[in-house]
Parts: sequence; structure tokens; C-alpha cells
Amino acid sequence: MADENDERLWVARCLKGDASAFEPLVVRYERVLFGVALRLVGNYEDARDATQNTFIRAYERLESFDPERRFFSWIYRIAVNESLNLRRARRPQEELGTWIEVAGGQVEAVEAGETAALVERAIGQLSEEYREVVVLRYFGELSYEEISEAVGVPEKTVKSRLFSARQRLAGLLG
Repeated sequence: MADENDERLWVARCLKGDASAFEPLVVRYERVLFGVALRLVGNYEDARDATQNTFIRAYERLESFDPERRFFSWIYRIAVNESLNLRRARRPQEELGTWIEVAGGQVEAVEAGETAALVERAIGQLSEEYREVVVLRYFGELSYEEISEAVGVPEKTVKSRLFSARQRLAGLLG
């Protein structure tokens, strides 16, 4: 697996005109960014569009990347902005799509589906800043430090937002 030094080299090559050097960055981050987009926009096709737009914007703005920072944090921020912009533009009132996996038999699947719908509606009622940290922590499986770097707030703020989001979810779910 490539490390941050490889990423910096790929970015440097891109900035010197080697467009093919961007491909390893796409391969490395496409899946995780798609997952984040899907959870933020709630629709497969919109998530594909948001992910594609993310890579286009990142490539166009590559000169603004600070090689002293993690590439993922930089491109993640672009992905979140693209996803939220697309969500606002296309479906401002639509809830998040089904993104909780169902396991077990039919009865369990029905119960899990009902629970998923309740959780989905509750997460949809969270503010964007709360929804963002919940998605990154529990669905993106990022550490507090990674979330902090990705959203550009102190780690303490991430923990506070997660605590508040969990409290709000508990209240919404009764």
C-alpha cells in the first residue's frame, strides 16, 4: 500500500504535467470517498456524481494541496463539500438512503429494516456538522484524529460533536 510520501510524489508529478500520476490517487481513495458520498447524499447515482466531481475538482485544484498535510484530509474535504452541494441542489428534503446493512433471517431483516429506517430518519435530522462526524466515525471508521484532520477542527471538537450527536440521536430514537 502506498504511503504519504508516494502521494506527495504523485501530486508533484501531476503538477509537472504527468496526468497519469493522478490515477493511483483515484484508485486509492475512490472507494472510501464514494462511501462517504453515499452516506451523505443517500443515493447511489448522486454518490457516483459527487465522487467523480470530487476527483475533477481535486485535479483542477491540485496546486492548492499542501504537501505538509495528508492528501486524504484535503480530498476528503472536497468530497464532503461536493456531496453536500449536490444533496442541497438535487434533493433538499430527501432523507439519507438506506445504508445500514441487514443481516439475519426474514423476521430479523424486517425488524432491522424498520430500525434502519428509524435511524436513517434520525440521522437525517442531525445538523450537517453532527451528521458528518457520525458518518466518518461509524461508517468511514476513521479515528478521532483522522476526523479532526479531515474536517479541520480540533480533536476535542470532534469528540464533543460525536457526544452531542449521540445524545441527539438517543433523544430522537426515544
